[in-house]
Amino acid sequence: MLDHIGLAVSDLAISRRFYVVALAPLSLGIVMEVTQEQTGKYAGAGFGAGNKPFFWIGTGDQRSGPLHVAFTASTRAQVDAFYQAALSAGGRDHGPPGVRAHYHPNYYGAFVLDPDGNNVEAVCHGPS
Repeated sequence: MLDHIGLAVSDLAISRRFYVVALAPLSLGIVMEVTQEQTGKYAGAGFGAGNKPFFWIGTGDQRSGPLHVAFTASTRAQVDAFYQAALSAGGRDHGPPGVRAHYHPNYYGAFVLDPDGNNVEAVCHGPS
């Protein structure tokens, strides 16, 4: 099981704004931030729920190319809301909400590209 994952971003302020809006429908928000002075290397924002950040964005590391990250949604409506929120925050369509039966019959996901071209998904595995 993963504890957390981090993405290097080219502009922390732009990516921070994008993820604040895009992840809000999934009830995820910033739960911790660190400065370059604190870490000695990078500044970052940790998103999660409660007091546990599990998705980090930050500066300081060289980007290794576009990555894919998927967030769990409790309902298909949350997937739809994520997609609309991400587009309104500047994300680019990479696959509208819908069933992806090639994964399994109830796989309902939506895909957007973040400001750095990372493929960000929200997925619900439950029936409609």
